[in-house]
Amino acid sequence: MPCAGHHAGPRVFGGYCYFNNTALAVNLLSTTGRVATLDLDYHHGNGTQEFFAQRADVLTCSIHGDPHVEYPYYWGYSNERGKGLAAGSNLNLPLPLGTDDDAYLRTLDKACRAIHRFKPRHLVIGCGVDTYKDDPIGGFALTLEAYPQIGARIARLGLPTLFCQEGGYNRKALGRCVHRVLQGFSQQRSR
Repeated sequence: MPCAGHHAGPRVFGGYCYFNNTALAVNLLSTTGRVATLDLDYHHGNGTQEFFAQRADVLTCSIHGDPHVEYPYYWGYSNERGKGLAAGSNLNLPLPLGTDDDAYLRTLDKACRAIHRFKPRHLVIGCGVDTYKDDPIGGFALTLEAYPQIGARIARLGLPTLFCQEGGYNRKALGRCVHRVLQGFSQQRSR
């Protein structure tokens, strides 16, 4: 099981995560300017959100399963928008069980528009692929064909981008899903 991941927050551990590598990267990069993070994991990145909930220089975006029925249950609702002076710096995009490629990609486009408007200097991706249709603890229906399109959409933002591995529990498909995200990203960048 993983030990680094987006469920680790400043006050709590969870979901097999004891150390938040995404939050560490975002915090380090924020010393050079605004940073956006985009969490693609099926489960909401509650730890990452909590780390930056009061920071207006960091935009946190997450596309994930509906927290009414999915872990971590108490975070990830669309009305969580950031706190205090950082109001508007958090974007949660929960989706229903069975979300397919088209619906997911439309939602990703919405997240990419928010990132573009924020004008960050860097982008950090929480690259969870437990969104794959045959993942044993996911609930979306993404096919292998979706992953290069995800990577290409991220690349179109034209930002220096760091990918941090998050969830993915179908051992036969995990490598292929991640490879396809990175392949779509690099092919779009080389155009």
